[in-house]
Amino acid sequence: MSVYTTVSEQALAQFLTDYSIGELISLTGISDGIENTNYFVETSKGQYVLTLFEALTAEELPFFLDLMAHLNEHQVPSAHPIADNQQHYLKTLCNKPAALVQRLSGKSVTEPNPQQCAALGQALGHAHIVTQDFKGKRSNRRGPHWWQQTAQRLMPHLNTDEKQLLEDELAFQAEHRNDNLPRGVIHADLFRDNALFDGNTLTGIIDFYYACNDVLLYDVAVTVNDWCSHSDGALDNNLCQHFLQAYQQERPLTENEKTDWPLMLRAAALRFWLSRLQDKHFPREGEMTHIKNPAVFENILRQRRLNPPEIAD
Repeated sequence: MSVYTTVSEQALAQFLTDYSIGELISLTGISDGIENTNYFVETSKGQYVLTLFEALTAEELPFFLDLMAHLNEHQVPSAHPIADNQQHYLKTLCNKPAALVQRLSGKSVTEPNPQQCAALGQALGHAHIVTQDFKGKRSNRRGPHWWQQTAQRLMPHLNTDEKQLLEDELAFQAEHRNDNLPRGVIHADLFRDNALFDGNTLTGIIDFYYACNDVLLYDVAVTVNDWCSHSDGALDNNLCQHFLQAYQQERPLTENEKTDWPLMLRAAALRFWLSRLQDKHFPREGEMTHIKNPAVFENILRQRRLNPPEIAD
């Protein structure tokens, strides 16, 4: 979440006349995150988050907004989109597709504890169950094909060690397929800044705009790499165990998933190392932007290669 498109109070006040959520009191830009323009919006009837979509098209967006509504309506802590007076979630503002969603209570955590990891694991497992009947379909736009394309673009900008690691990991991943693993709707970006807590209570999962249909275990790996890693990239086994135990209370992992766990952790680390390298070497302009350090996921990837973890039966 960043601010690439500036929204004036006058433009937003006009936009809000299509809703029944009261008069505009304030709007404040949100600098966290990367992909879209986001504002906190307060009206006389409540608090909301306004998102202007900088890359996704109006044709792509119903998948995400319908998914958010589906999850909220199936007791997954998440923000429900706000419909306008014609019952539309998706609008246009400043010539960009735009949507309002509920603003949830709570705040993100920087140092997760075991109870918070367990709460998130339970919620993710529940989400993977209740979306089995979700009708929307979307491929993972940052899957292996994107890895290869992005790596080619980045190679001239990397040092020798980075190039060697990237080439070696891409070759390793290309040798392994995961056709035998359960698939479904995944969040694909469930980092610490995309979950809100009040103490140890999970109040909401946010930012579903990388969601897609893919391997469920990959979603688990993406989340564990961020939530359950030490500062040097090594896996925090205690946090990971709490997360996985709670997840499996909702959706037990298959034997194939347990076998492929080390592979999937490496794939998840590779994907986010590449995206952070891309943001570093090819930054986008914006009024408020936040670029995350690629070295974090380079370290995680190296640790997962050196110390492949197992899931105990």
